[in-house]
Amino acid sequence: MAAPQQPALRGELRMGESLKRYNTWRIGGAAKQMYRPADLQDLSMFLQTLPGDEPLLWLGLGSNLLIRDGGFNGTVILLQGQLNAMEITDDQVIVEAGAACAKVARESARAGLVGAAFLAGIPGTMGGALAMNAGAFGGETWPIVRSVTTIDRDGIVHERLPQEFKIGYREVIRPAEEWFVSCVLQLADGDCEAEQAAIRALLDRRAATQPTGQPSCGSTFRNPDGDHAARLIEACGLKGYRIGGAEVSPKHANFIINTGDATAADIEQLIAYVHDEVKRQQGIDLQTEVHMVGEAA
Repeated sequence: MAAPQQPALRGELRMGESLKRYNTWRIGGAAKQMYRPADLQDLSMFLQTLPGDEPLLWLGLGSNLLIRDGGFNGTVILLQGQLNAMEITDDQVIVEAGAACAKVARESARAGLVGAAFLAGIPGTMGGALAMNAGAFGGETWPIVRSVTTIDRDGIVHERLPQEFKIGYREVIRPAEEWFVSCVLQLADGDCEAEQAAIRALLDRRAATQPTGQPSCGSTFRNPDGDHAARLIEACGLKGYRIGGAEVSPKHANFIINTGDATAADIEQLIAYVHDEVKRQQGIDLQTEVHMVGEAA
């Protein structure tokens, strides 16, 4: 008797795809291959086809990420525009990892739920927000998480609770070789108009204080205890400092921008220079928020 035929993959596989248009710095080399899954079942089947030692990079909106000029010699799982469904039931929001954080904030407020407005200030997806406990304007991701769904390298889906993770400032330690695919957020009933007004105020504040119209990764360094990375960098006189096409933003010192022709090497060198100058002048060892992947050119 013949074995049942494996269902065909329904996602999109691209070989040698440039990653420049898939990250917010608009830089970096190509991926060996990139897969955009059709849905969770399709993603599970695709993962089962990969070698057990295949390097994996999960990519949402590509913020908080530096892809080096030599590219990524492995498989990129692209969630941009995929796995982005949302469902709101009573005071809970069920949201997939590919959904933009700003969308979650808007839709939750429109439904009369409060507690997620800060997500409007995070330029990424829920998967990335879960992976690093992203925050903005005083709010953080994990305090509103009720449960999460992960998928492992073998394509097996797991349901997990927050207490199964070690969660800190811009850091989440999770089971090895598992990645977030959805979560349930616990919010509260509230004033729809007030929450929407709060989101508008946060976005106005972000536009006034951050270089939102220029390619960056978001905040480059974590804030040290009791201080702000931007203040320390500015105190060192580094606003506007450039290496190649990379520049410390004159608007917000904790943002490094691509002025148009920056390479990943330019940005990585500027990050290292800023770190070293702050340590030399201020005695503070800043830690990066940005995740660096791939090979140098």
